[in-house]
Amino acid sequence: MFLRNIQLQREKVTSFSTYPFSIPAIHQLNGIELNKPVTFFIGENGTGKSTLLEAIADKCDFNTAGGGRNNVYDVDASESALGEYIRLAWLPKVTNGFFLRAESFYHFATHLDQIETGALEPYRAYGGKSLHHQSHGESFLSLFLNRFNGGAIYLLDEPEAALSPNRQFTFLRILHDLTKKGDCQFIIATHSPILLGYPDATILSFDNGKIEQVKYEETDHYRVTKYFLQHREKFLEELFAEEE
Repeated sequence: MFLRNIQLQREKVTSFSTYPFSIPAIHQLNGIELNKPVTFFIGENGTGKSTLLEAIADKCDFNTAGGGRNNVYDVDASESALGEYIRLAWLPKVTNGFFLRAESFYHFATHLDQIETGALEPYRAYGGKSLHHQSHGESFLSLFLNRFNGGAIYLLDEPEAALSPNRQFTFLRILHDLTKKGDCQFIIATHSPILLGYPDATILSFDNGKIEQVKYEETDHYRVTKYFLQHREKFLEELFAEEE
């Protein structure tokens, strides 16, 4: 374990009525204790999970458009609005890692193409070829399999975005292999009920205006998916009846 605690420095905030402090879960944030190698952030869109994950990336000096400490490029609207207002407590402090931002991964792949020109071993850490020359899902797995290793913290924003269900299971195996030695930490914002099933992970919900730990079976991701699979016809009948 590396990152132990996340604190909002409330004394620095001049107004809790402006973004991002107007987001209920951020507004109520004091501190979060992390005590597991894998922590999931969950919640509806707009509840602040990606905002906090991006702020952690900013404090780690990772590129908030996606990448590590040495990936320097710009993407519009990728600056962290929260980064300067949080404090991270480490034991020990690590500088290795990566921030995956699914929505700007295309720009990261383009950035790699630009810096790999003329390299002796182009794309060695990304499967041996341009990420643009792989399918979206293949490029994500190439990143996980080749770029990720021990002694690091990884911040992933919706890694399931490019992964089929079977590829999500592959990712779970990668997650297991990387964390079993005890020298990797993952914080993952996700909507995937498959990823959330990872054993012995902490799940933090940003719903209901606060950040609180929940069990897997208590998440809407589990309950809604389970109900849909067990009662698909009834579910769809009720869904479409609402439109009439």
